[in-house]
Amino acid sequence: MRLCSLGCASLVLVSGAMNAQQAPAPDNSSEVSAQIKQKVVEQGQRLDAMRSRLANQLEEIDAMKRTLAQQEAEYQTLRHAVGMDVLDQQRGGNANAAGARASALPMPGSDLLAAADTTVKPPQPVGQAPQHDERPPEVAPIFDQPGVLTPRGKLVVEPSYQFGYSSADRVALIGYTVIPAILIGLIDARQVKTTTQTAAVAARYGITNRLEVELRVPYVYGHTDTISREIFTGSAQDKVFGSSGHGIGDVEATARYQLNNGGADKPYYIAWLRFKSRTGRDPFEVVTDCVNRCVQNATGTGLPLQLPTGSGFYSIQPGVTWLYPSDPVVFFGNLSYLHNFARSNVSRNLVLAGKEFLGKVQVGDVVDVSVGMGLALNDKASFSIGYDQSFVGLTKQNGKTVAGSAKSVLGTLLIGGSYRFNEKRTVNFTLGVGVTRDTPDATVTVRVPMMY
Repeated sequence: MRLCSLGCASLVLVSGAMNAQQAPAPDNSSEVSAQIKQKVVEQGQRLDAMRSRLANQLEEIDAMKRTLAQQEAEYQTLRHAVGMDVLDQQRGGNANAAGARASALPMPGSDLLAAADTTVKPPQPVGQAPQHDERPPEVAPIFDQPGVLTPRGKLVVEPSYQFGYSSADRVALIGYTVIPAILIGLIDARQVKTTTQTAAVAARYGITNRLEVELRVPYVYGHTDTISREIFTGSAQDKVFGSSGHGIGDVEATARYQLNNGGADKPYYIAWLRFKSRTGRDPFEVVTDCVNRCVQNATGTGLPLQLPTGSGFYSIQPGVTWLYPSDPVVFFGNLSYLHNFARSNVSRNLVLAGKEFLGKVQVGDVVDVSVGMGLALNDKASFSIGYDQSFVGLTKQNGKTVAGSAKSVLGTLLIGGSYRFNEKRTVNFTLGVGVTRDTPDATVTVRVPMMY
């Protein structure tokens, strides 16, 4: 029995062991699969969220691009409305406006930077609209008439200095010829050198933004040297006869009015009217010499002992100035007509003969045409070049043309520069070179307008 019990027990243990080996182990694969599926779902949700966010940002970027394009179009419209030069000058003195102008221009790679930036920023205004200015653009002045009018309520005081030099050679034959090779009479060869210096003060006041008045008072100093040698009079050397004169010149008053509103590729027109008095010493008041220069003649046909400082005639001069801005230059010019009023009962002073009655004298009128162009080098300096030509009429005495009077043409090549120290101080320089025989050889003018 005991042996049977032990065998049965052993059999039971062996069967249990075999059953234990045949029983399957616990299965965890289902739990792992569930976790993986959960992570995949979460990643998909995150990816969908990122895609949605990226789509929203792309839409915002497109909206910003459209806003930028609209602002750029408005910016270009403003530049076209006020003119390139005016806009540059208004922004050149303001660093913030200059930065705004730079930000208004598209930069390479800006779209990529905007796409990479995940921070959404509201659209910001680009640039700053300039103040509307109806005045013409400023250029270096090389003519007598300025191109920019004085603002309303402002006073511009402009001191100026002008130096002019001219020389002329003249040969006078007084007598008659027996044959073309023999002259019986006087040969008078003269070389005349004239220096003129004019200091003036002009005051301009702006009544409105389109109307100004000006008063100019000059002070003139002139000196002339005449070098000559009379043949057949026993003279073996050159003779020099000098004369000079100084004093207040002819005071001028001018009114200017801007006719229209110009702009980029649109001309400006400024009409003006000048009146010139005869406050200076006129040629009929000075004394004519008949001691040093008159040969066997005491009727007063020599040279004056003093030089006049004025023309001796009242004058009125209407004209039109035009300016045409065309980036990057400004074209400008003048057209005017100077009328000299006749004088009656005119006499001149002679050293030996006293007063000589001349009657009614009228000098020729003058038609003046000038054209030029100006270029702004930066916001302070500018350069101008131009040409001025005048047509002078005949001088008449008692209704008849004066003997020796002829029409003349005065042509001058003008080169000028301007530098602005600040908003109220500017210096202008002009060089004039005569291109015709009747024009002064060289003229230098310096002006310093100061605004108050």
